[in-house]
Amino acid sequence: MARYHIETYGCTANRGESRSIERRLRDGGHHPADGPADADVAILNTCTVVEKTERNMLRRAEELEAETGDLVVTGCMALAQGEEFAEAGVDAQVVHWDEVPEAAMNGECPTTTPDAEPILDGVIGILPIARGCMSDCSYCITKRATGRLDSPSVEENVEKARALVHAGATELRITGQDTGVYGWDRNQGESLLPELLDRICDIEGDFRVRVGMANPKGVHGVREELADVFADNEKLYNFLHAPVQSGSDDVLADMRRQHRVEEFLEVVDTFDDRLDRWTLSTDFIVGFPTETETDHERSMELLARIRPEKINVTRFSKRPGTDAAEMKGLGGTIKKERSKAMSELKREVVGEIHASMVGERHEVLAVRPGTGDSVKCRDGAYRQVIVRNADEYGIEPGDRVEVEITAHETMYVFGRPT
Repeated sequence: MARYHIETYGCTANRGESRSIERRLRDGGHHPADGPADADVAILNTCTVVEKTERNMLRRAEELEAETGDLVVTGCMALAQGEEFAEAGVDAQVVHWDEVPEAAMNGECPTTTPDAEPILDGVIGILPIARGCMSDCSYCITKRATGRLDSPSVEENVEKARALVHAGATELRITGQDTGVYGWDRNQGESLLPELLDRICDIEGDFRVRVGMANPKGVHGVREELADVFADNEKLYNFLHAPVQSGSDDVLADMRRQHRVEEFLEVVDTFDDRLDRWTLSTDFIVGFPTETETDHERSMELLARIRPEKINVTRFSKRPGTDAAEMKGLGGTIKKERSKAMSELKREVVGEIHASMVGERHEVLAVRPGTGDSVKCRDGAYRQVIVRNADEYGIEPGDRVEVEITAHETMYVFGRPT
């Protein structure tokens, strides 16, 4: 598990984002360090009210970079003026609040702890459908906290989902260390995820369902059946998080990932065939110890080819006790350069996708309060849409509303109710 240090500056909204980040990190088996010097990763949640504040943020980022192994910068300054950190020579991952847990986890599978139970967080119902995983990735320490896969029955999970809906959930988030292998332990190595999702969508009520991280190998064997379930059920967000981690089969083998690049592409192609509009989310680990320049170029080429709408770029860092920690690592400069190159390509890809949405109309579901008088919403493909002046429009979490996309940032778009 990672040891993290988080510092928060600015308003109440920033503090709320940091609490959400910490909750997700702790759910993943990670824990706070005594200070930045003892942390595997430091997280700086920034403010950008005045010029003096910006200078203070840059100075603190420089201090944290010197004290800890990896630095993740988020918050208002990161989103509005993220380029200033690079210009100041700060070696950091600059990401949106929602991307911090993935950036901090070093490519490890996000997971809940073994005693996790369904919870209702506002109008969001969080449903862990299984515990543990079937993978043995060379860089991941999370498995020590979760063990082998343990899947409750489909019926048991459906009843938990029904209880969350009856309690007021308008968005169900299906979670697990690897949702794609749900049921492998009770169904002779074949996923029960399609059946589970079909059954959950049959529950009466007005709600949407988001499927959490699913490794490509688990999805590959049921890709056609799973894509059909998405196509047939409007309650399902057309969203799939399938972390490829590298565009090189050689690196994937050293990582002990269970899939090859071609299998990942077959999953993507299948969903492209079945769905008119959907969001692919994927992850890349940059600077794995055995990654050559050619391997890195293959990852860049894969990213440019598939053009996912959500991309988590993580710079490799060693986790104690993992096999990858015993490998001779790449130099910090190499990792920094490769991470910068991929992050720039990521911003280009995602920015173009969001720019293309301006002028479109989408029905969205309001799910969380945003910064100030705004609300965070999701469209049918789970793209984040920010509606400002929410009180003026009378929009609260749980409401559905039609919006016109009026503007965009790199990681999300803005919508105006019509």
